Amino acid sequence: MNAASRLGNGPSVATITGGIPATNLWFYRQIRFLVGDPAALISIPGQGSTLILRDIEMDRARRHARADRIASPRDFAPSGGLSGDRETATAQAAAECLNRAGVHQVTTDRTLPMLYTHILGKAGIEVRCDPERGVLERRAKDEQEVEFLRQAQRITEQAVEHACRMVASARAEKDGALTFEGAPLTSERIREEIDIWLLRRGFMNPAMIVAGGPKGADCHDRGSGPLRTEEPVIIDIFPRSRDTLYNGDCTRTVVHGPEKNISEPIRRMHTAVVEAKRAAIGATRAGVTGEAVHEATSRVITQHGFAMGLPKPSDPPTHTAMVHGTGHGVGLEVHEPPLLDKGGPALIAGDCLTIEPGLYCRALGGIRVEDMVIVRDGGCDNLNSIHEGLTWR
Repeated sequence: MNAASRLGNGPSVATITGGIPATNLWFYRQIRFLVGDPAALISIPGQGSTLILRDIEMDRARRHARADRIASPRDFAPSGGLSGDRETATAQAAAECLNRAGVHQVTTDRTLPMLYTHILGKAGIEVRCDPERGVLERRAKDEQEVEFLRQAQRITEQAVEHACRMVASARAEKDGALTFEGAPLTSERIREEIDIWLLRRGFMNPAMIVAGGPKGADCHDRGSGPLRTEEPVIIDIFPRSRDTLYNGDCTRTVVHGPEKNISEPIRRMHTAVVEAKRAAIGATRAGVTGEAVHEATSRVITQHGFAMGLPKPSDPPTHTAMVHGTGHGVGLEVHEPPLLDKGGPALIAGDCLTIEPGLYCRALGGIRVEDMVIVRDGGCDNLNSIHEGLTWR
């Protein structure tokens, strides 16, 4: 049976998922229950699903976990007893549960710990790994997940706007360096401010990108040091909700100073990037490939006279190109399948994607504008609403 035929249908074979749901996000998505101890989920056709986990978590799991039955390892203790090691005991209980049900073969996904395979094998149960199990299911976000992503992106947008307005409202000193509230405005200072801002709103924030001037020419440079007037500053924030574990991802570019002072090369870069984003969003719908969406981006970029692909060592500092794909999937991790790039697969309804064209020039820096969308049958829903221009005052 291929992965597509499984999407939306119950398992036709017995399956097992194991590990710690708080860190095994494939597991967490199935049960939507955050627990930091070992657990196992067994699904048997015609018998439903059984979630085995630590006894002190059972009442909470009965209220919140997506499983037909809740059990502890003691409910499936083998004749030789359970190990004092929690992970081993959980695997032993999973094996006993399967043996009592007369199951001698199970299918699992790519994340099952080797310990479970070892213990199930000793109990006479064959474990088969299906590398594609759960991949399409995880891509096709259900409406609860869409709402979690919408909430995350709303907070992410607010954080991006807060950072952009810090740059826009700063004061330029005679040498062009920016100060904010009497102190130098640096990439590090903005990251610290946004870290605290997001923490107060229940979000974890990896090392966001605040890359000003030539540092922004490297699309993954986090940025460092003082920021300067009239130079583009890429603000890219991708935090995770502590409550739901779902991520937001949004990028905007800000230039300090009056709009009339923005140089013509930066204006041209920004115009191309925004048009490319709109073209890619217009091309995004279920059934279209990620490669086709990237091609829509590429057409606009090249029509504006810019290049695609990494620069050559012989290219001058003024060489300007888009050096990455158009976007990627987002969900419980900030980078998930599918890719919007060469070879990108067909999109499915429920995919959550970033659309993030960018242009990069060693002499000037970078411009990137990123939205997050939900793929639908006839198009996509854009989760972003904030300003996409370069001035933020």
